Amino acid sequence: MRRVILTIALLLLPMLLLSAVYHLEPGERPRSAIDRLSFKKVADMKRIPQNPAYYAKQLKPIPRSRQFAYDRDYNRRYFEPWKRGYRIEEPREELLWMIPFVEKRKIYDGRKRLIPPKVWKWWIRNAQMEKLGSVGARAISVRHTNLRAFPTDTPAYRDPWKNTEGFPFDYLQHSELHINVPLYLSHYSRDGKWAFVQAAHANGWVKVRDIARVDERFIKAFKTGRYFVTIKDDLWLKKGKKRITLVKLSTLFPMDRSGKWLLTASRGPKGVALLQRITPPSRKLAAPKPLPFTPRNVAKIARELYGEPYGWGGKMMTRDCSATTRDFFAVFGIFLKRNSAKQAKEGHAKWIKGLPKAKKKAAIVKYAKPFRSMLYVPGHITLYLGQYRGEPVVMHTYWGIRLKDWSKYPLCRTIITTTEPGKELRNIRERSKLINTLQKIITF
Repeated sequence: MRRVILTIALLLLPMLLLSAVYHLEPGERPRSAIDRLSFKKVADMKRIPQNPAYYAKQLKPIPRSRQFAYDRDYNRRYFEPWKRGYRIEEPREELLWMIPFVEKRKIYDGRKRLIPPKVWKWWIRNAQMEKLGSVGARAISVRHTNLRAFPTDTPAYRDPWKNTEGFPFDYLQHSELHINVPLYLSHYSRDGKWAFVQAAHANGWVKVRDIARVDERFIKAFKTGRYFVTIKDDLWLKKGKKRITLVKLSTLFPMDRSGKWLLTASRGPKGVALLQRITPPSRKLAAPKPLPFTPRNVAKIARELYGEPYGWGGKMMTRDCSATTRDFFAVFGIFLKRNSAKQAKEGHAKWIKGLPKAKKKAAIVKYAKPFRSMLYVPGHITLYLGQYRGEPVVMHTYWGIRLKDWSKYPLCRTIITTTEPGKELRNIRERSKLINTLQKIITF
């Protein structure tokens, strides 16, 4: 018996004695072309309060018992790709949507050059989707990274000369991965540089160097049952003075079983995952998950997200509308999937489609709960903050307002508005106004 215990201890020793040289510190997201977008304003951004704390006073907290129930469900779903016998359950047409997309449309790269068939045909061959599930391994992300529709960094735009189809609307940008995201590894690309993976919220292609394979020993050490979540956006994980990765708000870190360290994954020899200890950060940077759903906390988290530039699919380490709602709710232990359509299937729904404008606003004020509800229209989702002088108010990562010529008046960032942003614009398309297109209230 003593020999068995000693053997187990020796096996775990290398993992548990990794030096505590990693730490989290405040920083900034690297500047990119996203920051050079044409940001405009609408009257709402001057007329109504832009501080989320104003609306947080209207909050009715989620009972702590219900919040813990949400959080248990969050953890179950988050770690699901590591379950024994896990298989990707997405319909085949959803997994292969990108093939007819490139076959039937002209697509352009970041320099506005037509992408020739020989290029996208190589993408299809390189993806070798006929091998779906052939590896069937478990893995974890070891840095913040992109999740792509094809195994390529080349962007694909439908019409780079239009502000609705050009940058940053890269249709191959599926989503992004925070560090420490459990993954099911389906198979590798033909060139061996990419892996097709399924995370709890989305699937796609990720660079092999950005993930590491895990085994039962790693999983047991990582799933401690006690987790911290970042409550400050754009932190840096560092080893000494060396930057390891940008860390976005809502990133999960386990607390080790001693309660002294946080843990993070790194890529070791031969692509095997290792655990690294992190010096416990200030509670201003990370806190035990779930963060209590209080007026002070919801205002703080919303403020972290406010003002960030619009990045389709998390492009260039930013967010689009569904990434904003996903990261907001994750801090409080509520799990959401990648896109707005799937997020609209969560929680408790109240349909408002087809109501006249005035009745729709009244329904939102009556049924939506501040910071606990999302307002959904196909292709866009918002966080309901509450009301200002009887008008429903939302925070959303909004690309722009549809104009009569079908172009968009670009706002390009996370803003706070009424449900009629830009109503003062003379050339706004009335039928496309947010209030006229909203269909559903989703509440937790």
